[in-house]
Amino acid sequence: MSLEILSPVIVTVFAFILIGLERTIPYTEGQPLFREGFWTDLGMYTIFQSYILSWVIFGFINWLDTVTGISQFRIISHWHIGLQFLLFFFTHDLYIYLFHRWQHRNKYLFRIHEAHHSVGDVDWLAGARSHSLEILINQTIEFLPIILLGAAPEVVLIKGIVDAVWGMYIHSNIDVRSGWFQYVINGPEMHRWHHSKVKGNSVNYATKIALWDWIFGTAYLPRPEKPSGYGLSMSNFPKGYFAQHWFAFRRFKKKFK
Repeated sequence: MSLEILSPVIVTVFAFILIGLERTIPYTEGQPLFREGFWTDLGMYTIFQSYILSWVIFGFINWLDTVTGISQFRIISHWHIGLQFLLFFFTHDLYIYLFHRWQHRNKYLFRIHEAHHSVGDVDWLAGARSHSLEILINQTIEFLPIILLGAAPEVVLIKGIVDAVWGMYIHSNIDVRSGWFQYVINGPEMHRWHHSKVKGNSVNYATKIALWDWIFGTAYLPRPEKPSGYGLSMSNFPKGYFAQHWFAFRRFKKKFK
């Protein structure tokens, strides 16, 4: 079975594993599986948005490659596929940390990040709720160099699998005790504090490599204290997919009047 066919199977299997762990060893007791916004996050953000944006992003990258012909130089194609993956894993993760931090410190960039923080019950699916413009920016920056530098096609698929699985994991409602690993590899222990109402805007911006937060002084990991709640402080954030998208631009419009 090719990796292209196997990749959605791997992601789906991990999703069910995380669901099972959330039911058996939850961090927050009593959190419902089908919480508010579940079907919007699954149907519209995970399936519909991901499908549409994949066509847009890779269509643009292929067009740019056709115009420039950069990939024909196959700059890193002679590298081992493991080294190719690690290059993009580390560089993109550092970019995500820096851009994510900037989003929280810039009131205009936060408008397109706000939807991601509107989930009141953080779980395995919560990470899927991200504004399409934010995904468009981040995934174009992620996959454009992979293709233009002539990396193996498998790198795109492997990176996509890792992104999906890790995104589900760090948002999962699992009572994890990863010890010293949390100083290197990011997990739910730190990321749930990023979604907390109290500390969310100022700590734990890392996605995969927690080291960025410890190096740049944005790490926060109190024990045994737990977040008092998740989501946005505002009460009027819309609930539907299209309403959540328009809300960001409507607020832009108000700011520039």
